[in-house]
Amino acid sequence: MSEAKESLFSKKNIKLIKDPLNDDNPVSVQVLGICSALAITVQLKNAIVMSISVAFVLILSNLIVSLMRNAIPDKIRIIVQLVIVAALVITVDQVLKAFLYDVSKQLSVFVGLIITNCIIMGRLEAFALGNKPGPAVMDAVGNAAGYGWILIVVALVREFFGSGKFFGMKLIPESWYINMSEGTGFYADNGLMILPPMALITVGIIIWVQRMKNTKLIEEN
Repeated sequence: MSEAKESLFSKKNIKLIKDPLNDDNPVSVQVLGICSALAITVQLKNAIVMSISVAFVLILSNLIVSLMRNAIPDKIRIIVQLVIVAALVITVDQVLKAFLYDVSKQLSVFVGLIITNCIIMGRLEAFALGNKPGPAVMDAVGNAAGYGWILIVVALVREFFGSGKFFGMKLIPESWYINMSEGTGFYADNGLMILPPMALITVGIIIWVQRMKNTKLIEEN
């Protein structure tokens, strides 16, 4: 039992979780799954729900494909993967409609588009098909976390500067806002932050900061 634990939590397997958070981030380094960062990061709540949804689908699909890896015929492996992912996405969609209907409406078609998320299909092809369930799950956790923190940071910045809110709660006092008729206040929400281009710019800034700090990424380029 101890040997199994040591092999599962070896340095090589721990890197499967650590690398996607920084050196091999699926969004900022591999530039995958960026559409959702552009579309649903106006509000932090939506970004968190999307991150959890992708994590659920990615972890379970990696696990299932890894368990079935020796039984899946090579010629139909993509079809099998899509069926597994689609079933999990439908489950997520129904749960959101049942318990978070307002969020489900705001996320709209983007939940369904998880089926074609490049991060999920990429990890199934590149990792789950060739590795045991333990490492496959760790790889999924790492990539889901790497995807999630980017979305959450982008949403936090956009919601705060775009509407002065955090989780829908107003943080900026009303007395700070500019009132032209009374000649008071000094602050105004930046309407540009809620537009899709600002999501791309925010992600671009994250990529720039990340590459400035990470010499490994600079050397690779």
